[in-house]
Amino acid sequence: EVQLVESGGGLVQPGGSLRLSCAASGFTFNNFFMNWVRRAPGKGLEWVANVGNGSNTNYTDSVKGRFTISRDNAKNSLYLQMNSLKSEDTGVYYCARGGATYDQWGQGTQVTVSS
Repeated sequence: EVQLVESGGGLVQPGGSLRLSCAASGFTFNNFFMNWVRRAPGKGLEWVANVGNGSNTNYTDSVKGRFTISRDNAKNSLYLQMNSLKSEDTGVYYCARGGATYDQWGQGTQVTVSS
């Protein structure tokens, strides 16, 4: 059974940092592109970043220079280091498997940026 389990969310002040993790199981992790996708309150899903199996990375413009996506294939884990957080980064963050389309999702972890 494929599972993606996110952790690391929480409440942080503007300008602070959080590191999200996604533990993957049930599939050959290093064969797949992996993504972070978020949903802000009252809004639709927004792709945040992805990482290929060769560790090439891509980011949406609003997080470039602040967020870093990475993966540890030996640990079947995906990470998102989030620095200089802003209120507009608030939302539920999901890890998702796939390239152009996502066929497996985690349950999400809540990130709230507020003073």
